[in-house]
Amino acid sequence: MKLYQSQKTYGNEVGFSCCFRQHKATSHCSLLHGYSIGVRIKFETEHLDHRHWVIDFGGMKQVKEFLERHFDHTLLVADDDPMKDELIALGSAGLARVIPMQRVGCEAFADFIFDYVAQWAAIEADGRVRVQSVEVFEHGSNSASVSVR
Repeated sequence: MKLYQSQKTYGNEVGFSCCFRQHKATSHCSLLHGYSIGVRIKFETEHLDHRHWVIDFGGMKQVKEFLERHFDHTLLVADDDPMKDELIALGSAGLARVIPMQRVGCEAFADFIFDYVAQWAAIEADGRVRVQSVEVFEHGSNSASVSVR
């Protein structure tokens, strides 16, 4: 049986500018820093739709809105960050749009996006399409992904 795949990329130039820190790092990554992250989502199916597509890229407005809501001009704060209260206070002071998350970092963001898009795709394509992988890239040198086997 054939397996059809397609991918949607929101490149770094789209402007999902977010700030975070990895408080467990022993490097400069423990400091607040930010990127205009990029996201690549790969879809797959055994059966194309009536237009001969895997998925309708034009119908992905809800996915882009999800990405904007969580990653566009936001400060992402890990639930276990010892400075969580201080970072959340930046939001209360009107200095940041704070988004608490279970975990932060490219791997965590890829996982978070994967779960959302997998649910969206299952509904949007009536269970015909699966998310194969999600990759999040800080820039051309650093990325992380999550995929299914």
